[in-house]
Amino acid sequence: MRTLFISGYPYVASTGWLNMLVNFNHNIDISYHIEQIDPMTALPKLNRKITELESTKRSMLKQGKVLGSEITDPLESAITLKDKIQRGQEKLFQLSIYMTITEDSLAELNKTTSLLETAMSTRLFYIKSASFQQLEGLQSVLPRGQNVLAQKRNLDSSSAALTFPFISSELVHESGILYGINRSNNSLVIVDRFILNNANSIVFAQSGSGKSYTEKVEIIRQLMQGTKVIVIDPEREYKQLAKSVNGTYIKLSSKSKEKINPFDFSTNKQSELSEHIQDLMEILSLMVGGLSAEEKAVADKAILKTYKNFGWLIKPKAKKKRREKRGRKAKKKTYPLLRDFYKTLRRTKQKELCSKLEKFVKGSLSFVFDSQTNIKLDNRLVIFDIKDLDESLRQVMMLVVANFVESQVKTDPQKRILVVDEGWMLLQHEESARFIAGLTRRARKYYLGVTIISQQANDFLSQDYGRAIASQSSLRILMKQDTTTIKKVASEFNLSEYEEHFLLTCDKGEALIIADQNHVAVKIVASEKEHPLITTDPKEIFL
Repeated sequence: MRTLFISGYPYVASTGWLNMLVNFNHNIDISYHIEQIDPMTALPKLNRKITELESTKRSMLKQGKVLGSEITDPLESAITLKDKIQRGQEKLFQLSIYMTITEDSLAELNKTTSLLETAMSTRLFYIKSASFQQLEGLQSVLPRGQNVLAQKRNLDSSSAALTFPFISSELVHESGILYGINRSNNSLVIVDRFILNNANSIVFAQSGSGKSYTEKVEIIRQLMQGTKVIVIDPEREYKQLAKSVNGTYIKLSSKSKEKINPFDFSTNKQSELSEHIQDLMEILSLMVGGLSAEEKAVADKAILKTYKNFGWLIKPKAKKKRREKRGRKAKKKTYPLLRDFYKTLRRTKQKELCSKLEKFVKGSLSFVFDSQTNIKLDNRLVIFDIKDLDESLRQVMMLVVANFVESQVKTDPQKRILVVDEGWMLLQHEESARFIAGLTRRARKYYLGVTIISQQANDFLSQDYGRAIASQSSLRILMKQDTTTIKKVASEFNLSEYEEHFLLTCDKGEALIIADQNHVAVKIVASEKEHPLITTDPKEIFL
């Protein structure tokens, strides 16, 4: 064992100025002593020091010598510090930092000592071994709060504050997946989102910052752990990934054979039909551009009537009597389609509402919701590609898919993740925003984690539903921001000044991960075999 102390400090202190010591990757114990000095004691000593330095300065000027920074800098600092102490703007502290290195042999101890001296000297810290006071040094390092070695340095409160927090930021869950390399200390960042308060996640980043790449890295590693993943892809960025891992790729458009019936609720339980009808009301409201209170009441009755016509909403006793009367088993019930609801609605006096629905029943979009659901979520990766849909219909389809997924996970709860790329689109209308906020709140019950990816951080966090989604997400991945969004993001997630600066200046693929209360700066990395499966860079794909 060898105890060392810091004997020389740099002239200027910046944020994290002791990081290289905290993150020194060897067996080292660090002791940090800080004591406040009474201003009435400090001021006479400062006056004496200022007098000595001014006397030296006058003497050198009289002799014609050139004044160096070794005189001017301490003199300027002492005068400034004295002024701030007198005004109550600063306080004076005595700081002592000791390090005890432990190794198995003297040769290894000498080698580690040299490495530490080199690491510290690069930041203008000078350390010395307590050669004839090793016992006192050891006593000062032990967690007893005794500064026996008493190697002290005076610091003002601003400089002393920059040494906090005196901890190493690490984030490692044994059951998690690797996200990347810790920017602070080059350790691994391993997170298991399913052991956090909830498994929901949000990803905010500027366009081109690597948010989709980051999500695809997570998807591949979640698949390796047996997690099933469902992706709503508005920009066709996950097609290559689906092909690479033999996933199910579903292209939803007006011409596609794959269909989702919004009236389908896979639980087949009448007790859950009422909740499904409320979700269905949100979808219908989004289709027609909003429903008035009167229209909502009429539509709700029409939906109930439509389901009743197809054998739903019949009491169990009545069903039993009906089967006994017929003397045979009842046929398996099917779900109504949008056109069946339209027929029921036409019998009401809501002609305007019917005319708004006509394009989905008789018009150009009549082939989108004209069949029973023929899609299964039995593959480990399912991609819903909605790029070919009209932009006005994309939001409706995102809502329909999310509703379909929720219905499926209720039937068969297992470890799943639903990824909604370009999630800001869902917040453009109150109906879709309310639905997705409710889904993130309920997801935990069904072993589901919802990931919302968005590049419109300001718009997202400016809305009540957006903030609700953010608060219901225990995992937050923040990538590069610009000056127009950083203040909103910093305020929402209580970021420090250093974290704000990091998000403004970080490179592509770098992120700040917030997992519950843990904040870690990370470089997202993919292996050589993973990268070709997930990259969308045209230079790498076409050249």
